[in-house]
This record gives sequence, C-alpha cells and structure tokens, in this order.
Amino acid sequence: MILGIDPGLENTGYGIVDEGKLVVAGVILTDKKDKNTDRLEKIYNELEKVIREYKVTEMAIESLFFAKNASSALKVAEAIGVIKVCGKKNGLEVAEYTPLQVKQALVGYGRAEKEQVEAMVKMELGISESISPSHASDAVAVALTHGFTMKVI
Repeated sequence: MILGIDPGLENTGYGIVDEGKLVVAGVILTDKKDKNTDRLEKIYNELEKVIREYKVTEMAIESLFFAKNASSALKVAEAIGVIKVCGKKNGLEVAEYTPLQVKQALVGYGRAEKEQVEAMVKMELGISESISPSHASDAVAVALTHGFTMKVI
C-alpha cells in the first residue's frame, strides 16, 4: 500500500495505490481561521488515521520545488515537515519526488501539462472517471511515481 501525498496547509491531498489499483483518494482540509499549529495538528492526526486504517506500507510526498510566494512556501514546508514526522512515527520511510520527476515518470516528459498527467493516472489505474479534487489526483500521481520508481507497480 503506497500512500502518495500532495502537501499543503489548506489542502493536503492523499491517494493510496495497491498493486496498480486505486484504494482511496481524498483531501485533508484545514480552516484558514484556525491557528497554523492547529491546522498542522489536524493534518498529522487525519493522515495518521489514513495510514492506520489502510495499513500503509510506503509513503511518497511531492516535494516543494518552486514557489513565487515565500509566505505560502513556508506554510507548505511546515506541512511537509509534519507529514514526514507522521510517516516516520508510523514506521514508514518517506520518499520525495519533485513535480518534474512525477511528470517524467507518468508522461515521460518533465514539462508535461497537468491534463496529460491526469490522463496517464486514469490509464494506469484503468479508470474512466477523473479523481477529484485535483490535490487528490496529484497525490495519486505521486503514489504511482513511487511505485514505478521502486518497481512495485
């Protein structure tokens, strides 16, 4: 069971893939009105529930590659830290992939468009419906990338 994560403070996408099949995909939402520490705690707790419920064995996270806004980049970086600690505390090694690596693994081209990545995710999983919202779809792409990289899919 590979858990892919698209990190964010407001929306943390997650997707679990097992043997090339989609198990679950969703988003952990936090409220902008809450203190950042409370939001980070919610991400940790919700992610831990997912890890335990689905008996996740591997975790892959999309790394922060580039940010125009330093303030939002710092918030995403904090979420990434909490996600990594959650994985580690639950006995998982945490692999990281840049957006370029995800596009390369799925489409074969590091500058692929988002729609091309989504099409390849659907094809690899043998599904016709799009995974929604986009943060969940992105997380599934990260899980597939890890599976391909580790040659378990």
